[in-house]
Amino acid sequence: MTKEDIKDEILGNVSSIETTGFVDGPGIRVVVFLQGCPLRCLYCHNPENLSLKTQKTLMTSAQVVERVKRYTSYFGEDGGVTFSGGEPLLQSEFLLNTLKLCKKNGINTAIDTSGCGDNYEEILNYVDTVILDIKAIDPKQYKKLTGREIDKFEKFLEVCQEKQKDLWIRQVIVPGFNDKEEDILKLKEYISKIKNVKKVELLPYHDMAKEKYEKLGMKYKLQGVPAMDKKRCLKLQKLLLKK
Repeated sequence: MTKEDIKDEILGNVSSIETTGFVDGPGIRVVVFLQGCPLRCLYCHNPENLSLKTQKTLMTSAQVVERVKRYTSYFGEDGGVTFSGGEPLLQSEFLLNTLKLCKKNGINTAIDTSGCGDNYEEILNYVDTVILDIKAIDPKQYKKLTGREIDKFEKFLEVCQEKQKDLWIRQVIVPGFNDKEEDILKLKEYISKIKNVKKVELLPYHDMAKEKYEKLGMKYKLQGVPAMDKKRCLKLQKLLLKK
């Protein structure tokens, strides 16, 4: 990699940076949340991060990596940096540039993504772990949940498989939407065909973001849907992982 590969003038719209993440990839990680997302998931808990037009903190790749480097002593063998969102692939040029600089500094990298972006073929070359959010596996359910077609997700997963990327798979479980045992068994069959899966998690839906929607003047689309029972979600997780 030459110096010319990394551009100083590219700016990223950074929503926030969390310095000690324990659930966003292997080990202890710095989590960089990038602004903007192409999906409009019914249960989105960060509506303030949806619009790329909303300017948060503009940072260069060098500024982000310098922030990350402050915490490398905590990383150990497995830790590093995770780029999340929003949808990090939406700022693909900045993400690629920053990932290159991370690798130049020997930093382990991960992206937390729904796979709905473009220009990710080269990006994946600089990613150690992909945390993949499976919204739904049925095309109709996917569109109902996200407002988009499933084809971009499917293509992204296909490229991850071609590049043999390590995958952490997650799915949010919503009462009345995908919380039946038959839903989990279908998901289990779907995941069984995916290579290099290192971890699978079911995340219980919660409604703690309702206040955010009210402050932003946005309609909360799952009004009246109760939070997912954590014990039941754990039971479904055991069903999913049962051999």
